[in-house]
Amino acid sequence: MADQILIKNATIINEGKQFTGSLLIEKEFISEIFHGVNSFPVQHYAETIDATGQILIPGIIDEHVHFREPGLTHKGSIASESKAALAGGVTSFMDMPNTLPQAITQELLEQKFDIASANSSANYSFYLGAVNNNLDEILRTNLQKVCGIKIYMGSSTGNMLMDNPVILEKIFSASKSLIAVHCEDEKTIKKNTHHYRTIYGENIPAEYHPLIRSRDACYKSAFKAVGLAKKYGTRLHLLHLSTYNELELLNNSAALNDKRITAEACVHHLWFCDEDYARYENRIKWNPAIKTAKDREAIFNGLLNNLIDVVATDHAPHTIEEKNQTYFKAHSGGPMIQHSLQLMLEFYHQKRISLEKIIEKMCHAPAVIFKIDRRGFIRKGYYADLVLVDLNQSHKVTKDSIMYQCRWSPLEGFVFHSSVTHTFLNGKLAYRNGQLNTAIRGQRLHFNR
Repeated sequence: MADQILIKNATIINEGKQFTGSLLIEKEFISEIFHGVNSFPVQHYAETIDATGQILIPGIIDEHVHFREPGLTHKGSIASESKAALAGGVTSFMDMPNTLPQAITQELLEQKFDIASANSSANYSFYLGAVNNNLDEILRTNLQKVCGIKIYMGSSTGNMLMDNPVILEKIFSASKSLIAVHCEDEKTIKKNTHHYRTIYGENIPAEYHPLIRSRDACYKSAFKAVGLAKKYGTRLHLLHLSTYNELELLNNSAALNDKRITAEACVHHLWFCDEDYARYENRIKWNPAIKTAKDREAIFNGLLNNLIDVVATDHAPHTIEEKNQTYFKAHSGGPMIQHSLQLMLEFYHQKRISLEKIIEKMCHAPAVIFKIDRRGFIRKGYYADLVLVDLNQSHKVTKDSIMYQCRWSPLEGFVFHSSVTHTFLNGKLAYRNGQLNTAIRGQRLHFNR
C-alpha cells in the first residue's frame, strides 16, 4: 500500500524478549508485527527496509534534557538538539525548566511547547519548574499534557534553588504531578566550597568537584526528598543518582508500575569516574559530580537489580569556551544525547548488560514511569517510534559527526562498536545513515494519568 513501510527480518528486542521478525508501519502507527523470517505478506509496500543482521528497538525516551531554549540558544536549541537526539535513536525527550525565562508559569511553559511544535524534530514534553512563590501555578498543571514538576533542592545552572521548607512541604503534600528532584544539599556544598577555596583560591583543580558537591550533599538532600514523599505519598522521581549511599533509600520489591519512588541514572555517571578528571578536567564537570569508581559500579549494579529504574542523559550543552575556564567559571553539564544508546550498547559488548535490559531502562521504563500514551514499546497500535541498530558497525565520535550545536563531546575520539542506522518518528523515516529528514516534526507527548 502507498502509505505502508515494511521493516523486514530484523532481530526485534522488546519486553524482555528477542525474535526474528518483521514490522509494518501504517501512517503513524505499528499496524502489524510478524514473527519469523520472511513471514510478512508478499505485496507492494511504499518502502521496504531489509534489516537482516540488525536489531529493531523502540525509540529511546530521554526524560531528562536541557535543550537551552528559550534564552540560552548560543549553547543549543530545541531544533539543534532534537536533531542530535534522532541521530542517537532518541525519539522523545522531556526538557527541564532552567531556561531564560524560567518555565515557572503555565503561560511560559506553553510558550516552550509552541517553540517545540514549530521546531522540534523529536517528540517532546517540558517540566514546570518549582520556585518559592509559584505553588498556584504548580497546582494548575495538566497531568495529561505535562510530564512533571522539577524541583532543585540544590543550586545548579539557572539558580532555581528551592530553599523554603514550608513551600517545599506544601508542594509535596498538594501536588498530584510527578515530582522530579535534583538532590544536593546547599549548606554542605557551601561549606565544602569555602574549605577548598581557602586552600586553592579560584583555581580549584577539577578533581575536587566531587569533594565540593560531595556524596554527603547528595545523600542528605535525597534523604529529605524521600522522607517527604513517604510522608505524603508523593509520586517522586530522583534524578541523576551519583553515589552508592543513595541506593540505600530505594526499594526494588515492587513492580515498576506500582512504585511511588523511582530513580534515574545518567550515562556519564555510568561511564566516567573521578580518575577521569585528570584527563578531561572541567569537560566532565556535572552537577551532581562524577564520583568514585565504587560509586559508578554501585549505580551500574543498581540498574541491573532494579533499584534504579531508568537511564537518561541530563544532556546539557555549553560552548567549549564556557567549559574551558577555571573551576568556578566553568559551566556544569555536557552534551550526551547523540551517544547515550551507543554508550549503553558498549556495555553490552563488554558483556555487562543484556540488550533486553538496555531497552527496558531506556524505552519501557520511561514510558511506564511517566505513563506516556502508546510509546516506549513495540506493540500493535502504538506510535511507530523505532530504531534500527547495527551492532557490528563501528562509529568514531569526531567533530564532523557531532550534531550538537556546541560541536564538542567528552566522548570525542572514542570508537563505539555499534551504530544507529535508522530512526523512525511517528511512522516516518526521520534519520537514515547519517542523513536527517529535516521536514519532520515531533509531537507533544500525552500521559495516561
